[in-house]
Amino acid sequence: MSQDRIERILEIISDSLLPLLKGTVLYTVPISLLSFAFGLIFALFVALASLSAKSYLRMPARAYVWIIRCTPVLVQLFLIFYGLPGFGILLSPFLSVVISLTVSEAAYSSEIIRASIQSIPAGQWKAGYSLGISRSQNFVRVILPQAVRICIPSFGNQFITLFKTSSLAALVTIPDLFGAAKLIAASTFEPMLLYLLAGIYYLALCSLLTIGQGRLEKRLGRYRT
Repeated sequence: MSQDRIERILEIISDSLLPLLKGTVLYTVPISLLSFAFGLIFALFVALASLSAKSYLRMPARAYVWIIRCTPVLVQLFLIFYGLPGFGILLSPFLSVVISLTVSEAAYSSEIIRASIQSIPAGQWKAGYSLGISRSQNFVRVILPQAVRICIPSFGNQFITLFKTSSLAALVTIPDLFGAAKLIAASTFEPMLLYLLAGIYYLALCSLLTIGQGRLEKRLGRYRT
């Protein structure tokens, strides 16, 4: 490799670091956090509905999970961003991505919550009732805290997956981390270099998330009975 080639590569890397960081901070991180937060809230209701003895709650919840889990996130995103305008519903690219990722995250997380709740021994319910509290209070004070501790490892993995999946935002013109890499690659004609650099960004950020997840699990593990 010639000296001029090396200098060009170093120059492109230097000029790309800030735009990639900007795309991460302004789009990738907010999209991931908002989608995960809204997804967890929605997932709790879906999980409770799927556990309900009432079929009019249970069947729609399970149908929702089945449909979302069996269709690609990209298809869901395109249906929202490109399909809804045909019905007069226009959404911004940012909102379209957040909605599609929230819908997807809710389906997967609801199954995690459902399985965690079902894994709590029946004796825990009985112990709560022996204290004279209602079913709802028993669920909130006794069952849910235990289920949350069980969910943490899976939720950590889900967020890391969601963080990477947010790169689909680049396909609807959002200059997130991957979108910024695409734009720079198109102008510099160095796709391999830019996509490799974007991959390093994702690797570093997901590694930090993995470390944080491990520490949180260790801390919560102190309170397990």
